[in-house]
Amino acid sequence: MKTGFARVTENTRLYGDTYIMWLDSPELIQGATPGQFLMLRCADLLPGLDGAAELTGASIADDPLLGRAMSYHRIREGENGREFSILYDVVGRGTAWLARRDPGDRVYAWGPLGRGYSLPGQSGQNMLLVGGGIGIAPLLWLADEGVARGKSVVLIDGARDAKGVFPAELVPAEAEVVVTTQDGSVGRQGLVTDVFLDYYGWADQVFACGPNPMFAALSEVLTRHEGSQRARRRKPVQALLESAMGCGTGICYGCAIFDRRGNPRLVCKEGPRFELREIW
Repeated sequence: MKTGFARVTENTRLYGDTYIMWLDSPELIQGATPGQFLMLRCADLLPGLDGAAELTGASIADDPLLGRAMSYHRIREGENGREFSILYDVVGRGTAWLARRDPGDRVYAWGPLGRGYSLPGQSGQNMLLVGGGIGIAPLLWLADEGVARGKSVVLIDGARDAKGVFPAELVPAEAEVVVTTQDGSVGRQGLVTDVFLDYYGWADQVFACGPNPMFAALSEVLTRHEGSQRARRRKPVQALLESAMGCGTGICYGCAIFDRRGNPRLVCKEGPRFELREIW
């Protein structure tokens, strides 16, 4: 894990209330893999420090105090090496602060954190990616990696309506995109679970990210389809959990959940990637 300031190179509204921010900090992307995340401090510098050459985490105001967890969205080459992006919805003070950042501004962060996706080896050719809402964020880097490795990729993108659908033209051209919306304004009307089984048999590995109700529904569909929890072991589903976090490093216990056996698990340290049947 590295800590430090990342320089904003781009920050634009991408669709609906969803923004994409590109950040320049090769140290904060070094060693990261799809599915990992970093924590961002969404607060201004203390008075008098704007423009200072040497800044640390202590240079930041304490309101809001807690960081915001953000998945690595995508990677690209920048002027100073690799840049990374985050995809975020504006839903509160922290993300509203992010939306106001301009190119050249600095954001304090620490990462990479957590367990990312385990990418398929040579035997896993067909990758099924399932995203619900902002859960699409970490799946784009995974899709990029899959295509680069010569894998066949299908991405199911579920949203409430057309305003929440990730732009298909930004998905790798080699990947197939399947869209579902709850109101039927674009794609197939319904939920990701309504089309999931159409591709599950084709897939060698399944990767998902979204809200907890989506995972609970996927688990129910899979148990009915496979007949038992034991049968589900034949094709694990890697679930990337969304959770509010205070630290991202296992200190605050703010992201603790319980698995199916009733054991406490820390999303930030033991996850955010779990096997779906471990939790649901």
